[in-house]
Amino acid sequence: MRFTRTTSIFATIGAAALGYMAVTAYQRASDRRAGGRGGAALADDEKHATKDFSTTRSAGPSAMRDPPKEWSRADEASDESFPASDPPPVGSRID
Repeated sequence: MRFTRTTSIFATIGAAALGYMAVTAYQRASDRRAGGRGGAALADDEKHATKDFSTTRSAGPSAMRDPPKEWSRADEASDESFPASDPPPVGSRID
């Protein structure tokens, strides 16, 4: 088979479509395995996140499904600042 520019473009588009379908199938299978529980970080009594991530969970370990054993003030400040682009500095004073 002779590869021309046109066949290369169609091959690339086909590969991208197959990749998209594979990712979509994986996400659907993951959702089924999770039992439709929403986001991994959400506690059972929290609202379930939407697919477009417009819903976020409340801050703090009480809103987490699997809260950490230790929770520092820096962890709290970082969690409350989400989804900010930068986490709070660790060495500074946190009130």
